[in-house]
Amino acid sequence: MPEPDAAVLARRSEIAVALRAIVAGEGVIDDVDALRVYESDGLTAYRQHPMLVVLPQTTAQVAAILRYCDENRVRVVPRGSGTSLSGGALPLADAVLLGLAKLNRIVEVDLANRVAVVQPGVTNLAVTRAVEADGFYYAPDPSSQIACSIGGNVAENSGGVHCLKYGLTTNNVLGVELVLMSGEILRLGGRQLDSSGLDLLGVIVGSEGLLGVVTEVIVRLLPKPETARALLIGFSSVEGAGNCVAEVIAAGIIPAGMEMMDRLAVQAAEAFVKVGYPLDVAALLIVELDGSEAECSELIGEVERIAHANGAVSVRISQDEEERLAFWAGRKSAFPAVGRLAPDYYCMDGTIPRRRLPEVLTRMAELSNQYGLEVANVFHAGDGNLHPLILYDANQPGQLDRAEAFGADILRLCVKVGGVLTGEHGVGVEKRDLMPEMFSNVDLEHQEGLKHAFDPQMLLNPGKVFPNLHRCAELGRMHIHAGQVPFPDIPRF
Repeated sequence: MPEPDAAVLARRSEIAVALRAIVAGEGVIDDVDALRVYESDGLTAYRQHPMLVVLPQTTAQVAAILRYCDENRVRVVPRGSGTSLSGGALPLADAVLLGLAKLNRIVEVDLANRVAVVQPGVTNLAVTRAVEADGFYYAPDPSSQIACSIGGNVAENSGGVHCLKYGLTTNNVLGVELVLMSGEILRLGGRQLDSSGLDLLGVIVGSEGLLGVVTEVIVRLLPKPETARALLIGFSSVEGAGNCVAEVIAAGIIPAGMEMMDRLAVQAAEAFVKVGYPLDVAALLIVELDGSEAECSELIGEVERIAHANGAVSVRISQDEEERLAFWAGRKSAFPAVGRLAPDYYCMDGTIPRRRLPEVLTRMAELSNQYGLEVANVFHAGDGNLHPLILYDANQPGQLDRAEAFGADILRLCVKVGGVLTGEHGVGVEKRDLMPEMFSNVDLEHQEGLKHAFDPQMLLNPGKVFPNLHRCAELGRMHIHAGQVPFPDIPRF
């Protein structure tokens, strides 16, 4: 990493002094070695030291930090747990990284209204852990739920294996406390299911830290279902599994979860967790049904019939809670499991209409041959959210370039068949320059206009989501590989 020049060092020192007046003690980090911890998020191919890091502990401190940065035209990158897979929390060399990990309290559990009030640094799984003894849980459950934070879930509108029936983050968040770049503190929504007026809460969820910084979240709590059982269904072809998914939904059955893995992902997951996945199948479906015992038994029989009609070669039905959790353990561990197959992998995130699933999987296999890179498929089959894992070795010249080109072609394919660029990982920097594949210039101008209304100086999380900046500086097209002032080069590894 090149050493900053004298002007940059002086600027960093000036800002550090001002922020230490707001956040005392160890709340400001400007040591070069300590900053390495924050140089990347889950998209580890790109790394960049932030100018400095500030770690507030209260909403008032967040407001004061943002007010100072707004008045002094200092860019700010909000960061939760840093698990973003799209570069959404990637730092900038001339920006303050605002870490929210210390805002990690569960403020209140209100079972009478079936809500919990939590700070953004609370992990996803911690919400369920706090209420499960009372028979409740928080429905969105990304694979990274043990580490990812509620604030990050709000930023990216995260989902998980149970989002098919119970919705994404946007369907499970009732209110937020939001700090604007000006330092103004707003409250949107509340403890009720519906709020009057403009749906500003809907604008904030999934806004990727571009509009404001969330400092408190009101989440819905759901009662634990009376019964939950899962089917583990093996198929001799991915097309058969894809057709089964479409037919289950067409039959009016909405499983609590419906996940699919191809042969490579199945073999990796089984080697990693050893839960008894069949190794001789081309694709594996996990279908979970919940509700009353009678309802579950009826639906299990119907799903089993549809599976056999589409060429299922094996069907296992969980007999107890331990076995159900074992079925999911492999799926939840699929990402780290695939990490054992190659030095690196590139995790994609696109969404397609369910009926196009067999066609898209076939085309992805062709692209795999074209680029000479293997791909393991793990995805939320019920809602068409694909997570192809492209295997590569960054130490081999050209492989990362091929992996990125392969991934871009997958996302273009998703849009071509009527899908979208992202289901839950967000746009960040990863998909930023693909936005014109889905949106016209007019669409993007309106989106940027919305950002400008919340953040007039365009200081919050700059360089993310929009391929062109039409507001303020008129900087023109930005490319991740050709960094230019005021967005310096982001080294790629």
